[in-house]
This record gives sequence, C-alpha cells and structure tokens, in this order.
Amino acid sequence: MMKINQTVLKEFILVGFSVYPHAQTFLFVVFFCLYLPTLTGNLAIMGLTWVDRRLHTPMYLFLSALSFSETCYTLTIIPKMLADLLAKDRSISSIDCGLQMCFFLGLGGTNCMILTWMGYDRFLAICNPLRYPLLMTNIMCGKLVASAWVVGFFISVIETALIFRGPFCNPNLVKHFFCHMRAVVRLSCLDSDLTEFTVTVMSVSGLMGTFLIIILTYVFILSTVLKIPSAEGKRKAFSTCASHLTVVIIHFGFASIVYLKPEASGGDDTVIAVPYTVVTPFLSPLIFSLRNKDMKNAFRKILGKKFLE
Repeated sequence: MMKINQTVLKEFILVGFSVYPHAQTFLFVVFFCLYLPTLTGNLAIMGLTWVDRRLHTPMYLFLSALSFSETCYTLTIIPKMLADLLAKDRSISSIDCGLQMCFFLGLGGTNCMILTWMGYDRFLAICNPLRYPLLMTNIMCGKLVASAWVVGFFISVIETALIFRGPFCNPNLVKHFFCHMRAVVRLSCLDSDLTEFTVTVMSVSGLMGTFLIIILTYVFILSTVLKIPSAEGKRKAFSTCASHLTVVIIHFGFASIVYLKPEASGGDDTVIAVPYTVVTPFLSPLIFSLRNKDMKNAFRKILGKKFLE
C-alpha cells in the first residue's frame, strides 16, 4: 500500500555523523588518516604487481584485483563521507544515491567473490600442486576475476532495482553516512517490509555462501597440510594462506555484524558500519603487504633502483 500524506522525494539528506556535532572534525581527521594509507597501500600493491614480473602469478594477480576492487569500493563512499563531515549540506540526489548503492553493493560482492577465488587458488596450490600450473593459469585467473565482477554487480543491480522501483516519501532523512540499502528502503512510499526482507536475504545469502565455500576450502587445505611429515613443510604451507585467512576473518566478521544484526537489537547503524566500510579496507593492504616477503622484496627492489638513479 502507498503511504498517504507524503511528498515524493527527489533527494535525500544523509544524517551520518551529524548526531555527533562536537566530534565532526575529530572524525574527519581519524577517517582521513585511515583512508590515505588505505588508498596508498592498494595502489602500491597494484603498482608492484604490474612492475615486478616475478609477481605475475595467479596469487598476486588475484591480490591486485582485490586491491583494485577495494580502491573502487572506498572511493564509492569515503570521499562523500569526508566531505559531509565538514559540510552543512549533506544532500544527495535520488539518482546519485541509487548509483552509490549499486556500486557499493556490487563492489562489496566482488570483494567477497575474489576472496573466495583466492581461497580456491590456495586450495589448488596445496592440495593439487602437480596440476596447479595447468588448472590455474593467468588466463583462468582473469576469467575468475571477471566472473566475480559479473556476479557482484548482477546481484547489486537486482537489489538496487527492487529498492528504487517505487517513489520515496518524507521524511527524507537517511540515517546513515551513505545510501545503505536498509536505511533507504525504509523511506519507500510502498510497503517496504517485503523489499527489505528480500534484499537482506540476498545479501546475507551471498555473504554466507562465499564464506562457507572459503571455510570448506580451508578444511581440505588443513587436512592436506596435516599429512605433510615435516614441521617446516607444514609451516611453509600455512604461511602462504595466513594473510588471506586473516583478511577473510576480518572482512566477513565485520560484514556479518552489519548484515546479520537483528532489527530490534538496537545500536547505531552508522557506527556499526564503520569497521566494515573504513577499518577493513585499511587493514587488508597492510596484512597482505607486511606479511608477504615477495611484496616486501619487490618494494625494496623498486626503492633500490630509485636510489641508484
């Protein structure tokens, strides 16, 4: 049923952190200091993978693809959030809101899929080492990355279309710092309960589905590693998975807090979303670069050439 006595909206106001007026400047500084190394770290990973031929392997091509996806993911929401922390006008048109939502959901889904393919890559490398060069070529890696983008945006387009299929009504306050699907769907002039349930189920299914696949690959990896006779062999096998597994736990752990939180549990959705949208992209390039010898060696090699010149 249509909500009555409401005005159809063409723009929204992102409430964001305006409920904490005295903390605006502080939050801007904190988020900016997190965003700058996030952007730098992801660009560094992409640059090193491109420049150093020794990193032209599926594992690092997946990592570079993840860095590119996360760079786009943060560009979708963080610059707008930073601007709104300092601006009085926090409006966003319904078209821009829809685009932001579509790209946020699509890139989030793409990240989940790429992390899943990275787990599959480690599964093949450890469980099928002899066939690995034949099964996981650079061309196959490219196809898997392309499939991650297709699946991620296919789901996001459906979800965004469901939410924006009807008009929106007053009040036009989106109680979030970006166009989060739950916050926007509640402003629909149509009965939004079914739509909110549908898009939430789609997001949770995608999130949990990819996570369970990753867990399954690590069950096989663990069973294979435990059969290795030497302790050194076990350590080397685990070391190739440590960074990926750490990022998976952080990524899916923070995401589950956002999407699995019961509606009646209370809490500020704006604050709850910060770890997933700001902290996770910040930690991801740090974990992959600081815990990776090949990345550090490639960085030293580039620095050595600079100084020699």
